[in-house]
Amino acid sequence: MLFRQMKYFVSVVKNNSFTEAAEECYISQSAISQQIKALEDELGVKLLERKNRGFSLTEAGEYFYRQSLVLLDEAEKIKQETIKIAKGNNNTLNVGIINSYIDFKIHNVVAEFMSYHKDINVEITTGNHEKLYDLLREEKLDIILNDQRRALSDEYVNFYLFSKYLYIEISDRSPLNKLKEVTLNELTKIPCILIASKDQEENEKEYYQKTLGFSGNFIFARNLEEGRILVAGNKGFMPVEKDKNIIEDKENKKIRNIPLVRNGKQIERKYYAFWKKESSNIYMEEFAKILRDILANS
Repeated sequence: MLFRQMKYFVSVVKNNSFTEAAEECYISQSAISQQIKALEDELGVKLLERKNRGFSLTEAGEYFYRQSLVLLDEAEKIKQETIKIAKGNNNTLNVGIINSYIDFKIHNVVAEFMSYHKDINVEITTGNHEKLYDLLREEKLDIILNDQRRALSDEYVNFYLFSKYLYIEISDRSPLNKLKEVTLNELTKIPCILIASKDQEENEKEYYQKTLGFSGNFIFARNLEEGRILVAGNKGFMPVEKDKNIIEDKENKKIRNIPLVRNGKQIERKYYAFWKKESSNIYMEEFAKILRDILANS
């Protein structure tokens, strides 16, 4: 009974209303009032100081509220973990990584995670943005590292990892070579070089056109090195993501990095770890934190 009363009490305090708490807990207002009174009687202390139609927390009530938040959260995690064990998939964490980051110290993330959880296997799946979201929705993946290309959904935990900023890599022979920054309008007559596999070309093109606002022609390269060969040959510009205020590579004088701006600000791309709220557990949370700690500082 105490556990249920704790849930009622937290709801009352969180909503600052017996009426709204009753609606949230699907019981009557009189019933939730009775449960809070029964809780106080069982503890032998007053948790709420009732004043007219409102209330305030007593010192004991403040302590009980804070501790109840922690205990209820832990109980939910235990519940979810128990369900996973019953399904027989508790020993594997299925992780999806967007293609552009699979070689970017992901092995360090996995090694760090497994140093704490030696009994948990980590399976890595790579793919483009849409493929990873489909696998997450179908519950074939537990957690994904992905860029933000849509509004954040309340159905998922949206764990912010880091931001990268858009630059263009362009040949030193280009007339734009001397600019300190460049806008999308100034690039309309220059081919845009994108890195994508054959089956990802249309998805990448659509994203750069509709979301980021690129126009003009597109050229596709299969990897970064192939893209840079095209840039060095002055065949077009290539958008790349890097940290802000990067230092020019003095060894590579044939290719320049120029910030790409829109409305006076450098274009930013945000990356998140996503997983379903209903499936959340401590392993997903810890993996996401390690992702942030290692990748954000790389």
